[in-house]
Amino acid sequence: MKSSYGWPSGLAYYISCGLLYGAALLRSILLYYPLADTLPKTLVMLGVWLAAFLTEPALSRRWRWYFIAYLIIQTGLAFAMLFNPEPSDFFALLFCILSAQVMQHFKTRTGVLCIALFTPLTFFPVWQNAGLAIAIAESLIYIAANALLASYALASLRERGARSENLATMQELDKANRDLQAYAKKLEQLTVARERNRLARELHDSVTQSIFSMTLTTQSALLLLDRDSSRVKDQLARLEELAQSAMAEMQTLISELSPQKITEGGLAPALRKHIAERRLPESLSVSVEIEGSRSLTPAEEQGLFRMIQESLNNIVKHAAATQASLRVHLDRPCWIEIRDNGQGFDLGQAQQRGGVGLSSMRERAAEIGWTLQVITSPGSGTCIRLEKPEAEG
Repeated sequence: MKSSYGWPSGLAYYISCGLLYGAALLRSILLYYPLADTLPKTLVMLGVWLAAFLTEPALSRRWRWYFIAYLIIQTGLAFAMLFNPEPSDFFALLFCILSAQVMQHFKTRTGVLCIALFTPLTFFPVWQNAGLAIAIAESLIYIAANALLASYALASLRERGARSENLATMQELDKANRDLQAYAKKLEQLTVARERNRLARELHDSVTQSIFSMTLTTQSALLLLDRDSSRVKDQLARLEELAQSAMAEMQTLISELSPQKITEGGLAPALRKHIAERRLPESLSVSVEIEGSRSLTPAEEQGLFRMIQESLNNIVKHAAATQASLRVHLDRPCWIEIRDNGQGFDLGQAQQRGGVGLSSMRERAAEIGWTLQVITSPGSGTCIRLEKPEAEG
């Protein structure tokens, strides 16, 4: 038995049931009015039938087994009224209403078996009263009526089920959308926090150290001013060098915080401009080689620029390199390499320490659909390779 109880949706069902029952009631009054014994008995059975019909939905929701008892009672009443004095075949209209109800409460196959059972229950009383030919003709009519109303009830049930499923799907989608928005918000907060940590580390590793060195140099110059003024000039030159270095570091950090698109003119011009304006140590030479003219998405250009910028910053600060090269290949397959001849590092230890720089670069690469590979070892330099998979090209 189906777990869903209740009447079929749609005004047409209620109107149909009312008209069928009303037709049976009216014909009973008109035909049996002269029969003093038959009319009261018929009206009582019709009243019981109607009362059971009206209370069935509530009682079926309370007791799952109730509909079976209801079906037996209603079938018995309709069958009994078919044995009233001729003509009485119109009481078969009540089986049309029962046909719609069984399709609501039972599985389709069970409902069809119940409707098939209504056929002989209609046929035999009419055969006994009116003969075989009339019984066959009228049975065909009522079979068609049963099938029609049952089909409508089944269609209404399925439509209601589909509507419930659609509503449930919409609720699930709405919940998924809210979860996605919450996740995006958390991811944004995490990104902001990670960027703040990276900037804090950059300030500590570069600008703070430069300012600390400037403080020591200033104190040294003040001491030498009284002891050996000839050496003050060297300290002031050192102080100027440190100030310029700190200024360059600050400009780099500020450019990373700039909201404007830094690659509006394309990735290649932006890279050349950045390297030309970047204050590099005199001991470090950087070569740039850019091939191809394939266009990239703005998101790709922004992400690649930031990763190349981070790689160059790491070379300046940590690699102790004398030579570095940047190769950009924009034809298929697209790839970028940043190499240096510096001191290299242990990649396994760096990953265990959870370095912000490498993890940030990997996340940026994943966001734009590129892969990042780091090739390095102590004493043999470092190679950062970015590549766009062919399947996404």
